[in-house]
Amino acid sequence: MPNKIYPSPAAALEGLLHDGMRIMSGGFGLSGNPESLIPVIRDAGVKSLTVISNNCGADGFGLWTLLNNGQIRKMIASYVGENKLFEQLFLSGELELELNPQGTLAERIRAGGAGIPAFYTRTGVGTVVAEGKPVEEFEGQRYVRETWLTADLAIIKAWRADPAGNLVYRKTARNFNQDMATAARITVAEVEEIVPAGSFDPDQVHTPGIYIDRVVQTTVNEKRIEKLTVREREAA
Repeated sequence: MPNKIYPSPAAALEGLLHDGMRIMSGGFGLSGNPESLIPVIRDAGVKSLTVISNNCGADGFGLWTLLNNGQIRKMIASYVGENKLFEQLFLSGELELELNPQGTLAERIRAGGAGIPAFYTRTGVGTVVAEGKPVEEFEGQRYVRETWLTADLAIIKAWRADPAGNLVYRKTARNFNQDMATAARITVAEVEEIVPAGSFDPDQVHTPGIYIDRVVQTTVNEKRIEKLTVREREAA
């Protein structure tokens, strides 16, 4: 059984990065982001990247650092949110953006992993989402044709891995990570904990190791809270 464990995030990405590549990056908001691998991409200085991710980090965090460094040419995403830099760069024409409904983005990634080049969905019919895309009618309903998404590299985050690369995610950190693991030519997973071979019941494995090329233990694991709203406690 091959041992896919690498000693550091830099080692895990060694030889994989180049200008103009397409990278999938897991995460949803601040949950399940590959926090240790993104800084390696930043420090490598690769540019003209196309990044596929639900969103583009938050101020000073995650993919935002690549955006701030001028390394991303195009984002394929579903959410801009409170990322002011993302908004500014798009409105100024410095950043290309392919905005997807969130479910469509997830299905495009899943289709890429399943080898399905196109599929139809009702989401977006009659809106700007459907502009320039074929629309067909099935059983009296109109559907827009969407295409798969694949990448040169997927960077994902999981909770636990064994030396063969079998992964288990924790709660909402599964988000896009599980689908992205299947849709790239090379997948690198950072994990909170590495366990011995044989630790997982096969039925517990979320992503089989066949999809994972390299594994590294995370060095950054902030678990930030995206928004915190509190109110004063009412008097007893």
